[in-house]
Amino acid sequence: MSLWRSLAVALGLQRPAGHAEDSAVEPPMKLVVGLGNHGREYEGTRHNVGYLVIDRLAEQLGQPDFRRQFSGRVGSVKVGDEKILLLKPETYMNLSGRSVQTALAFHKLAHSDLLVICDDLNLPVGKIRVRSGGSDGGQKGLRSVAEQLGTPEYPRLRIGIGAAREGQDSAGYVLSRFSREERKAIDESIGLAVEAVIVWCEAGIEKCMNRFN
Repeated sequence: MSLWRSLAVALGLQRPAGHAEDSAVEPPMKLVVGLGNHGREYEGTRHNVGYLVIDRLAEQLGQPDFRRQFSGRVGSVKVGDEKILLLKPETYMNLSGRSVQTALAFHKLAHSDLLVICDDLNLPVGKIRVRSGGSDGGQKGLRSVAEQLGTPEYPRLRIGIGAAREGQDSAGYVLSRFSREERKAIDESIGLAVEAVIVWCEAGIEKCMNRFN
């Protein structure tokens, strides 16, 4: 520290270097990730309900401009005073974790600041379930995220897409589109998922689970 600066600090005319008030305080931030497959041929498929929730969140919370970053598309909105990053990985489902981990590391976010939204074959069409962590249930995107984070303990919101019919290939089923009858249930579940994301942002995972499970 220079003699002049030492004197200024001593006289109270200047704050010491590194003083908390010298630097801008970073606002709180969370990361909401919708899993899906990038490309026109995958639009509207069962596997892409995570993308649909991100799109609805963007529509309701401010229509952000999405940019390419973290091997995906990223936009930001606000819930109260908190900044929320919306991420749609474009790595394809089974490599989603690479995009998620890169975004978390870049912004120095904890696993508890992450919410991953995806489809679930094990839930009836339109049913949503919120969990603070646990098994991937065979969902390859959740598995990839757990592998990259080194733990399955991170919040996730799953939306039921129904099970494949007996003898039907699951890989083909998740890439199929919803029937006209199913669309109403899915549209309602997307709206409910948006509400759940907002509650998670404002009140945390426990209150979100208590309200929406």
